[in-house]
Amino acid sequence: MKKVVIIGTAHPYRGGIAAFNDRLARALKDENYEVSVWTFSLQYPAFLFPGKTQYSEAPAPEGIDVVRAVNSIHPLNWFRVGRKLRKMAPDYVVFAYWMSFFAPCYGTIAREAKRNGKTRCFGLIHNMIPHEPSLIDKLFPPYFVKAMDGFVALSEAVLGDIEQFDHANKLKRFAPHPLYDHYGPRESRETALQNLGLDSSQRYLLFFGLVRAYKGLDLLLQAFADARLAAMPLKLLVVGEFYDEKQPYLDLMQRLQLENRVVLVDRYVPDDVVKDYFNAADIVVQPYKSATQSGVTQVAYHFEKAMLVTDVGGLKEIVPPEVGYVTPTEPSAIADALCDFFLNHRQADFEAGVAVEKQKYSWARMTETLSGLFNS
Repeated sequence: MKKVVIIGTAHPYRGGIAAFNDRLARALKDENYEVSVWTFSLQYPAFLFPGKTQYSEAPAPEGIDVVRAVNSIHPLNWFRVGRKLRKMAPDYVVFAYWMSFFAPCYGTIAREAKRNGKTRCFGLIHNMIPHEPSLIDKLFPPYFVKAMDGFVALSEAVLGDIEQFDHANKLKRFAPHPLYDHYGPRESRETALQNLGLDSSQRYLLFFGLVRAYKGLDLLLQAFADARLAAMPLKLLVVGEFYDEKQPYLDLMQRLQLENRVVLVDRYVPDDVVKDYFNAADIVVQPYKSATQSGVTQVAYHFEKAMLVTDVGGLKEIVPPEVGYVTPTEPSAIADALCDFFLNHRQADFEAGVAVEKQKYSWARMTETLSGLFNS
């Protein structure tokens, strides 16, 4: 039985990538790999983390071996972890990479682990270049990239970004972000609205996830102020913790007279409540100004929801015309699409399209891609 170690965020840390690593570990176990996840003893220093907490209140996942071992800012720890892996000699180490901050840590661990002559290291890349790049995003990634034996990217756009740093033409594969299918089942709209205490006479747009500048909530608020939408029984659900200053958004809502049409849920939503917001929504809107791919689309696919995304990064790759809209990053274009959706009753057709399209995003496809890379 081949042994795989996944290095990246996992319980007790919260967030989409932690959930991804847990789900990936389960999928690899289903393919008869021996799997453990080595997560952080310290993920971010508190002063670098903009949210309220890095930690989940949910119980630890059952059946997954999670080891808290990696200190992201302690170089001596990186060498120790690398030496442990070198001695343990797993066949493969998969580094879940999403920001340049981790490149020195990951690159050092990989170099140490590979000194046994057996272990091979692969990058599973969520983002190669962040949405809001800085100087370290030019300086740090080459150190990580040079230590890898190959890569899996979650979008074609990210695959292109890796090329900027890889001058050795290493193995690269694309596997689309699989479904986030761990949030619970599809349920009726009425049940979800009742659970959330929302008015069933209204229709709902959902903006879900951490609020950051690149996610374009300001564009959506401007679009939602369109007179045609204002005349409909619509409300916008903004569900997620603000990682940007909240006041400018509140000021914009006031200026556009949206206070009574927007429901703000400014907090991290536990996994067992996520399903209610998606089941309640008529359409999921991602008006991003920049993007690679997004886990939110894969949650929407799981719950078979129509989508609106903007024409940036990898988002357009996974929202064909059968499942929703791809618009320019302009409030007027977003408003036009939303008007078409509600006035022309597109919901049923889009949801039928989503039910077909979601079959592409299986975890089996991800494990097949990784296995192919391992065996290359």
